[in-house]
Order: sequence, then C-alpha cells, then structure tokens
Amino acid sequence: MAAEIHARPQSSRPVLLSKVEGHQDAVSAALLIPKEDGLITASEDRTIRVWLKRDSGQYWPSIYHTMSSPCSAMAYHHDSRRIFVGQDNGAIMEFHISEDFNKMNFVKTYPAHQNRVSAVIFCLGAEWVISTGHDKCVSWMCTRSGNMLGRHYFTSWASCLQYDIETQHAFVGDYSGQITLLKLEQNKCTVITTLKGHEGSVASLWWDPVQRLLFSGASDHSIILWDIGGRKGRTLLLQGHHDKVQAICYIQLTRQLVSCSADGGIAVWNMDISREEAPQWLESDSCQKCEQPFFWNIKQMWDTKTLGLRQHHCRKCGQAVCGKCSTKRSSYPIMGFEFQVRVCDSCFESIKDEDRTSLATFHEGKHNISHMSMDISRGLMVTCGSDRIVKIWDMTPVVGCSLATGFSSR
Repeated sequence: MAAEIHARPQSSRPVLLSKVEGHQDAVSAALLIPKEDGLITASEDRTIRVWLKRDSGQYWPSIYHTMSSPCSAMAYHHDSRRIFVGQDNGAIMEFHISEDFNKMNFVKTYPAHQNRVSAVIFCLGAEWVISTGHDKCVSWMCTRSGNMLGRHYFTSWASCLQYDIETQHAFVGDYSGQITLLKLEQNKCTVITTLKGHEGSVASLWWDPVQRLLFSGASDHSIILWDIGGRKGRTLLLQGHHDKVQAICYIQLTRQLVSCSADGGIAVWNMDISREEAPQWLESDSCQKCEQPFFWNIKQMWDTKTLGLRQHHCRKCGQAVCGKCSTKRSSYPIMGFEFQVRVCDSCFESIKDEDRTSLATFHEGKHNISHMSMDISRGLMVTCGSDRIVKIWDMTPVVGCSLATGFSSR
C-alpha cells in the first residue's frame, strides 16, 4: 500500500485519480468498494451501477440496473455484499451482488416511506434497515421478514441519519435545523434529546462511536461538533465553507474532519488541537462597549436625545455592540472562524498574528458535491453531485500517509 501511495503524484492538495461519467442525471450516492478497484453509484436517472477498473485504467459498469423510480440514497454492506437503495417513491430495494461483482440479484422491496428516501443504513447484527424520508419520519424495518418495526414522525422533512450500533441510538437531522437523538427498540422508540444550533436545514451527519462525537453540516454553511459522550451539547462551531455543507467524514485515526460543500469546496479540519467554543450571543438594549442605545430602546433614545444604533455581535466575546465599536474584521481559527468575521475593537487588539494561522486546508473539487464517502484505509475519497460526474480522489497528501501505515497491519 505504501508503494502505491508513493507512486501517486505528491502535493499538498487532493489528487484527482479518476473521473467516472455515464449517468444521465444527478448522482445521489457513490461508494467505494472496500479492497476492490471499484465503486457503486445510484442516480436520479433511475439506475444503480457497479463500476470496476479495467486494465486500461478506466472504470466501466459491470452491472447496470434500472429501477422503477429515481434513486435517492444507498447503503452497501461489503461482507455480505448487500445493497439497499432508497428511491424517490419512498421504497427501499435490496439486492445481493455476486462475488465477482458481475451480477446483482433482487432480494426484496421495503415499503419504508410515503415520499422520497433521504438516507439508508443497514445494521447486520439486528437485521434492520433504518431510513429517513421526506414524509417527515424515520422508519426501521426487519430485513428477515420485510415487516415494518416502527416509525417516528418529525415536524419537518428528515434529511440525514446516523446510527450507533452498540447503543441503538439514531441521530436524525431535519430541514428545520434540528437534530433528534432517538433510542430505537424492536417495536418502539424513545426521544432522548434534541440538538438545536443550526440556522438552516441539516444536510449531513457523521457519528464517531470511539470518541462519541457527532458532527453536523448544514445549509447555514457551518459545521457543529456535538460532544454526545460528555453530555456537553454543542462544543465547537466551524465556519469555512461558502455554501451548504452536504457531506462530512471524521477520520478518528488522524483526528481530522473532511467536509464538502455544494460549491465544490473540500475542507480538511485539524481537530487534534485544543479549540475554543464560540460564545453565546449576549442580549442588551444598548452597546456593551459605548452604552449607546440600540434602535428599539425608545426610552434611552428619548432620555439621551440620540438616535438608536443597529445591533451587532462580536464573534469572539459574544457582546452586543454597535457598528462604531466593531469596525474591524478578523479570522480566529481556534474558535472555528476560518474567514474574517466581525469582532469588537478591543477583541481585535487582543488577537495576535499567530492566532490567525489557519487550522484547516481548503481545496476546490471543481464540481457540485452533494455526496461524499471515504475509504479511510486506502486514503481514497469519492464525490458526486448534480453535474452527473463521479470523482475519485487520493486524499493522502492532505490527511497524511499515516492512514496507510495505520491500517496496513490489520
């Protein structure tokens, strides 16, 4: 494996290894096949395809299967070679792939939802297929019988899903910006808590069962780290994207977070350092620096015969300030602000040049990225989106060759 990595072009950015083209509509999901030079894709063009790398270096579809409805989500379990494909009509279809990846047999259909399936997870131990959909629910079904075990409804479309096998906890993100933690059981579920912090719809979730950390990406262009194991709620806010964060993956071995956005941005965040939590914004009727009233503070405006000012907030201290007391802008990566944000003048003076050193690297994927997945053991990433193109990347120049050495002994 090490020799293969060194044979690739070396740089400080992701290296594009292959472009896979052929779908006639947006590619909803793409997954690399572990230990194989191949990938599986599902598309809005109603096809699911298995691509294998030929001697020429090009990827060609060894399996091409047309579904009854556009494909919207997919899960693949490599050891059992089972594929679960969520569709726009709410159904999930299960297939079994042959050992040589040249044949795919239909197994059964699960009537999981009444509307578009947004996420699918297969749990082999429980023989459950868990899914979320635009019918505002999460459902879990038995893969042995095909029967529905339970459903739980939300007030908004359920958009993304993660599942902890050991504790049977499901994390469901929705279009209202809320994340719900559920305990799933055979025929019922219990709401444990709800996590509120995003100002836009939650588009992606990643659960790290080792450190018991949950990462969420949303349409507000931000990523939030939730310390579930420590019961601390939101601990970090990361802002470095300029568009909707649609895919995330945490690499536990190197303590790095990889995130992708709709504008093609790829970010690699260093999480192996002590970061500061962004403060909660403080409420005040007047500027907490110069004490001038804000425009809704009619009494103070009348008493002082002054016009009210617009309220802003310093991103570093959280104080409510006026424009005159927050004329400066600065990045502050240790708090997650990778580009310049409003800070009050006194906080600006306290930020040293070394405090502005970036703690993430940013790269251009050069296509819309609506879905991403990684084969961490090989340092590979696959991205896909509405431009119908699937790209395979070598991520080892960015996340480090320790990925290969760390897994080579397993």
